[in-house]
Amino acid sequence: MSKVGKYIYGIINSNAEETFDLDKIVSLDDIYPSRSPAEIVESSEIHNKAYTVVFQDISAVVSDSEVVDYSHMPKDTLGRLLVSHQQLIEKVMTKHTIIPMRLGTFAGSDEEAREILAKGYKTIKDIFEQAKNSIEIDVVATLNDLKSFLQEVSGEEEIKQLKQSLLNKEGGITIDDQMKVGVLVKRHLDKKKEILAGRIQAALGEIAQNYKGHDLMDDTMVLNCAFLIDKKRQEEFERQVEQVNDEFEDKLNFRCVGPLPPYSFYTLEVKKPQFDEINWAKEKLGLKDDFITAVEIKKAHRRTAMTCHPDKNPDTPNIEQKFDEMTRAYKILLDYYRASNQGEHGQGCCLNEEAFEKNTMLVTTMG
Repeated sequence: MSKVGKYIYGIINSNAEETFDLDKIVSLDDIYPSRSPAEIVESSEIHNKAYTVVFQDISAVVSDSEVVDYSHMPKDTLGRLLVSHQQLIEKVMTKHTIIPMRLGTFAGSDEEAREILAKGYKTIKDIFEQAKNSIEIDVVATLNDLKSFLQEVSGEEEIKQLKQSLLNKEGGITIDDQMKVGVLVKRHLDKKKEILAGRIQAALGEIAQNYKGHDLMDDTMVLNCAFLIDKKRQEEFERQVEQVNDEFEDKLNFRCVGPLPPYSFYTLEVKKPQFDEINWAKEKLGLKDDFITAVEIKKAHRRTAMTCHPDKNPDTPNIEQKFDEMTRAYKILLDYYRASNQGEHGQGCCLNEEAFEKNTMLVTTMG
């Protein structure tokens, strides 16, 4: 049998020792079809409950599980594991606010799970404060009739002019010409969908605390967006969705999923950064010293932001990329500072290689 570790579902703001039944678990013979019946029974006995591993006033919700590499797993099996992961989190959610952990996060032991809690303690407590009484509702909007929508798009003046010019072209229409029309239609299609999505986000965003768009899965999908909602405003948000649905009834179908834990906003991951990455971030923010404080990191971020913010430097080439890099560097250093588990605000952390070896585990939000 493979190595058994501690699968981490998420973190709760509690120091109570609790257990949670695991009602529906993916059979591990789906992952390892060559198992013997005895191995399957043995592995299923591992997955009978989840429990809390406590550190100070927070706890990790874990279960004994075989350590499996989720990054090299068939999509259908990964999908079933994701469902199981979410079911347990939603069960815990009925009693606690839970910060989800990235799918496939393992610790080797209860002690290592506590180390993860210790390394991420400041970040985790900050997130609990931000996510207090918040839920996620995912909203998907799709076109009722893609064919009719395409016909509407094809009536755009720019497209009509291109088609007319090709009809008048000597030698007939080539494959390249057809591709040009297709590209132009796709551009106008996407633009129209962006306008619709913007109107929906603006209407629902009046109630939401925040929202985050996800990738559109096909041409029929107009909106795939997660909204962060105060629990007390859930019914109000749902009424607003109904109003938006009525407004677009002839054009769009709406589907809502939730309430969910704030997966899209606060999912945690455990990372092991490279020392070169820390050095890169330090250089991006113009920090020279090996010992820095949180105040210095934030000051460097504000100072650098003034020089590369797109709104303040609209004519500078590649300014968006520079701004994104600066933002990423700030997050890397602030996460590292928190993970170093130094004392109170005003103290600092070392960024030299020797200190880095002691702080190679970062607990941070995804993205």
